[in-house]
Amino acid sequence: QVQLVESGGGLVQAGDSLRLSCAASGRTFKYRAMGWFRQAPGKEREFLAAINWNGRTTPYADAVKGRFTISRDNAKNTVYLQMNTLKPEDTGVYYCAADAEFTWGRPFNGDYWGQGTQVTVSS
Repeated sequence: QVQLVESGGGLVQAGDSLRLSCAASGRTFKYRAMGWFRQAPGKEREFLAAINWNGRTTPYADAVKGRFTISRDNAKNTVYLQMNTLKPEDTGVYYCAADAEFTWGRPFNGDYWGQGTQVTVSS
């Protein structure tokens, strides 16, 4: 098992920035990549980006490309999501996930999930 805990969410105004953190514990050697998802009220869960242990990233979702950046600190078993120029449509619950069998060119699959952290962006 892998345990994931997100933090860093909050209430901000449009144009502000936030950095989300995802701390991993447990059997961290069993996952190949970690990524971020979000879910807005009444909408389906949306994949944002993923990163492997060596820092290679997947393409970003079109809605956040150029504004969000995923990174990781292997020594701390932590993945980050830097979010700049936030917009009201970025509002939602942000989830960290781990893919135990990730393969480049395939969709990122969340085998383990954190509890989520709320991000609210006001106009």
